[in-house]
Amino acid sequence: MKHNKTEVIHTIERAGKTVTVEGPVPPERLQTMTMHPDLDAFRRPKEQHLALIEIAGLPEGRVVLARDGNTVVGYVTFHYPDEMERWSEAGMDDLIELGAVEVANAYRSMGLGKAMIAAAFENGQLDNAIVYTTEYYWHWDLEGSGLSVWQYREMMERLMKSVGMVWFATDDPEITAHPANCLMVRVGRQVPQESVEKFDRVRFRQRFMY
Repeated sequence: MKHNKTEVIHTIERAGKTVTVEGPVPPERLQTMTMHPDLDAFRRPKEQHLALIEIAGLPEGRVVLARDGNTVVGYVTFHYPDEMERWSEAGMDDLIELGAVEVANAYRSMGLGKAMIAAAFENGQLDNAIVYTTEYYWHWDLEGSGLSVWQYREMMERLMKSVGMVWFATDDPEITAHPANCLMVRVGRQVPQESVEKFDRVRFRQRFMY
């Protein structure tokens, strides 16, 4: 599978701030940037910076970011499924995970999450892939956002639907562990039916045991 990476750049001006949304960003450029100290949802900012550089250097990896000057204030990552997760079992080279989405607190009113995700799909870059995201309520910043579990779930669904990702059923125990968790998927228009069927077999492990 060919991993198309066509960098796009957009400028967003809102609430007295000017932010650049760009990506996929090459690792060399990421190394020259600094992370906003609020970007600590998954790991400390310095460690997250190193993780982004590593992802950006992967053949299938892509990092789309929002920056204020030279400071990263938001990012979205795309990469192959983790080897420890069931989604990697089919060994599909056209199954890509939309992993972390994070925006620094002071920049959350600017629509950056939506802009970064939209940029990743621009120019048909991921039309030859099945892109999925697993939404777990324990990853959500309920306290910082002031939203309930269900309000946050609705916000995440709206965000993913903005690029054509839709809710897919699964018997994955981590997702079924709580009714707010969900699997969102976008099947690119160039994805062969064979890949769709492989993904279905991963989604429903129990159905194929009998």
